[in-house]
Amino acid sequence: MGFQGAIFDVDGVLVDSPHERAWRDALRELMEGDWADIAGQTSWAPDKFTPQVYQQQLSGKPRLDGATAVLEYFQVPDVATRAREYSERKQAMVVLLIEAGEFTAYDDALRFVLAVKQTGIRIAAASSSKNAGLLLGKIRLDSFAERTGFQSALVRPGLTLREIFDADTSGREFAHGKPAPDIFLAAAAELGVSPEGCFVVEDATSGVRAAKAGGMAALGVARANDEDLLAAEHADLVVTSLDNVELSALADHQLRRRIDAHRP
Repeated sequence: MGFQGAIFDVDGVLVDSPHERAWRDALRELMEGDWADIAGQTSWAPDKFTPQVYQQQLSGKPRLDGATAVLEYFQVPDVATRAREYSERKQAMVVLLIEAGEFTAYDDALRFVLAVKQTGIRIAAASSSKNAGLLLGKIRLDSFAERTGFQSALVRPGLTLREIFDADTSGREFAHGKPAPDIFLAAAAELGVSPEGCFVVEDATSGVRAAKAGGMAALGVARANDEDLLAAEHADLVVTSLDNVELSALADHQLRRRIDAHRP
């Protein structure tokens, strides 16, 4: 039996979101402002908050967990008392950026979501971010289809990316965040599909680990030159573009690269 469910992370998979920018800028504002008195005690510097730091310390984690991880990474004192302030500063900043339209959806991801759903596979969104719904609701699939010429019987006027999903567990509070599989197991349950019948699409190592811990196949999307990191977490397939996934193989319960696709 082929895959019956597909579960998608949002940030970094479907959307080039402003989360990385918000985390980086929020910490800079604090270090240069309210926390200037302790900045010299840390290893932080503006140029040290790299995309790799974001991917390894923040991506895929619940907000407070991510704030704690990055403050510990930069050896900020009193992490327990500062993580909430940092996470709240970041949240206010990211909402402003989203409302201003400071993000883009990945065209390959929109094509893949529509193509997967059109095969009859049920699809879910499952992001740790509480902002995922806001992002997805602002992405118009009819505008995407008109701009790119992509044709799908699923697309109707006014259809948003949020509406295309059969389930959405994004932003909920779970007993354990990624790399625990709780959020993905909940998504599978709401799709009415066993974990073994699902594959998860993730760009973060914590998300790949969560998928495998839940007994699901993992499709890694390496958008940050991190193919090796995703492969090291035993992703079943790693691609740099979702256009490179062989759609027909999903019916055979396989994640396989298209024969004509370039390797990462």
